[in-house]
Amino acid sequence: MINVQSNFNTVIMLSFQGETEKAIEQTNYQWLMFYPCLYFFAMWDAYKDADGKNSPLMFLPFVFSAYFVTVGVIYSSTFKINNVLLGPIWFPILCLPIGLLIGIVIKKIILYKIENSN
Repeated sequence: MINVQSNFNTVIMLSFQGETEKAIEQTNYQWLMFYPCLYFFAMWDAYKDADGKNSPLMFLPFVFSAYFVTVGVIYSSTFKINNVLLGPIWFPILCLPIGLLIGIVIKKIILYKIENSN
């Protein structure tokens, strides 16, 4: 439903064709902002079930990734890098490693503090 309501497939196609302005026009941002949270929750759930061991706080990289990709979606229609508008597909993808890295760092800091508080 989110995919269809946000026009996501059309936006992906236009973005791959370099038609960023058309992709922005076609995007229903009210629906597309749901996509990262749903997507990263599904990835975390699959990871959790497939892992076999319980890694404490492993949800944090997924949470921060969803947050930063959602923020990327919000600013994707106006944010430019080197005067290039990346649009609703490429800019959120570029935000992903930032969220992932921050989530991993925060997880490590919390686990370090827990281990050394004893």
